[in-house]
Amino acid sequence: VQLQASGGGLVQAGGYLRLSCSASRIMFRSYDMAWYRQAPGQERELVASITTDGGTTYADPVKGRFIISRDNFGDTVYLQMNSLSPEDTAVYSCATVCGVVGGLSQPEAHPGYWGQGTLVTVSS
Repeated sequence: VQLQASGGGLVQAGGYLRLSCSASRIMFRSYDMAWYRQAPGQERELVASITTDGGTTYADPVKGRFIISRDNFGDTVYLQMNSLSPEDTAVYSCATVCGVVGGLSQPEAHPGYWGQGTLVTVSS
């Protein structure tokens, strides 16, 4: 299984980025997917998740700004990040997940396969 994340970089506050995570050696359409992030000195947190049929969950800090989506034909999950702030600076990683619990300020899930992270830096 390989999950390859890309799209990170340096952006000014108020800007946007689109992260991609391409999957290989996996039946991608059978997996719920998620994006996590880990800021320096902080614990990793789930940012957004998407089920096999497109249902989405977001952590409160990113609601209304981030959009997770998936392309089951291209085996790719995306994270569109708008109105970025310095607080969004972190390493972002994609993962397969199960047992997503939404309806919380901070959704929870059980990650399975991980991709390598991509660094997002938002300057003020």
